[in-house]
Amino acid sequence: MIEIKNIYKNFGKLEVLNNINLTCKKGECIALIGPNGCGKTTLIKAILGMVLPDKGSIEFNGKSVLHDFLYRENIGYMPQIGRYPDSMTIGQIIGMIKKIRSSTNVLDEDLLKAFELDKMYNKKMSTLSGGTTQKVSAVLAFLFNPAVLILDEPTAGLDPLAAEILKEKISKEKANGKLILITSHLLSELDDLTTEIIFMQEGKVYFHKKVELLKQETGEDRISKAIAQLLKKNKDEQNH
Repeated sequence: MIEIKNIYKNFGKLEVLNNINLTCKKGECIALIGPNGCGKTTLIKAILGMVLPDKGSIEFNGKSVLHDFLYRENIGYMPQIGRYPDSMTIGQIIGMIKKIRSSTNVLDEDLLKAFELDKMYNKKMSTLSGGTTQKVSAVLAFLFNPAVLILDEPTAGLDPLAAEILKEKISKEKANGKLILITSHLLSELDDLTTEIIFMQEGKVYFHKKVELLKQETGEDRISKAIAQLLKKNKDEQNH
């Protein structure tokens, strides 16, 4: 579905992505994790066509994404912090995006109803809390029924009930065969959802493994503990 081959990206002298190779298949829910500054956001922006790699290629369903913007219609993106015109209402934002996309797909309004945003259409974006703005971003990411969902810290700022609603929706879409990429610092949030982990450090992929294998190798039943054990083991090996 998404094939990343030998991509490099520098910003000036800073090497942000260093020889990244990844294969992401449909029906998987993949957590992209790693410390701040490890290259996660740049990698996501490269997949979305917002950043052009200096070397290497990215393919979507076997076709290079370079000079082809139409593949983005198959991706729903939820940014960590959505920025919208203050003077517009929730209803106007959703209406505007529908008009811009003019998609023929059946619209997926599950989250719109579950978050009860349809009852808040007249509220201006400038009056919304951070959590409600996150809900708007989530609704827009899922609305056009995309084959791929890229969710950047999706539960950050959401109250526990809204976070649970979103996690259930993610689980449902994974079962529908979609590819879901999630970045998150809250690993406990991902335990029930994730099928694979990509861990990045200093612009490189440290590992890309199935969650079951990761847990088997470490004897841990939680993702956060399994990753901590692997990192500690690696650090000990480097110190010897």
